[in-house]
Amino acid sequence: MGITIQNVTGNTAVVIWPKMASCADSFYSVMYHANWNSVLSSYSRKSFQKEERVPTSRSSLLVENLTPLTTYVLCVTCQSANPSREQCRTFHTLQPDAASAGGAKKELALGIWLASGVLLLVIAAILLYGCLHLLCRRRRERPRAPRGASAEGGHGRTWIRSVGPAAREL
Repeated sequence: MGITIQNVTGNTAVVIWPKMASCADSFYSVMYHANWNSVLSSYSRKSFQKEERVPTSRSSLLVENLTPLTTYVLCVTCQSANPSREQCRTFHTLQPDAASAGGAKKELALGIWLASGVLLLVIAAILLYGCLHLLCRRRRERPRAPRGASAEGGHGRTWIRSVGPAAREL
């Protein structure tokens, strides 16, 4: 059939096939799956994990979300036909892309940063609660002077001002 697979990376590949004059259907089926044991045992439609439908006006497809360092079996057929050996190709994905590996490191760093930030907020909230609780307890336990008394003088004396007949007699 003449299927070619180009620009293979760790996660993508471009599949190109010649237009099929015998295909009167409205789309092509591009089916693929990881071939872990590298043995082409079956070309049944149900054995393929992924299937993309491509309009018959096109004759190529960018296959994405592939697993790095993996062997794939890919077949191109008319709309609902079971593939034959001539309609299939095997290809291998490369090592992970440097850009995607860097992106994974950035995502990990961002996750750690966010988790640290949340942990610091929790610690700050606990400390604030403890300080406010302690402050309220001290205010409740502070001895109150009797009404009309004032704490004047710096030597620990309390002077009581009283206005009334008893104070005048003194």
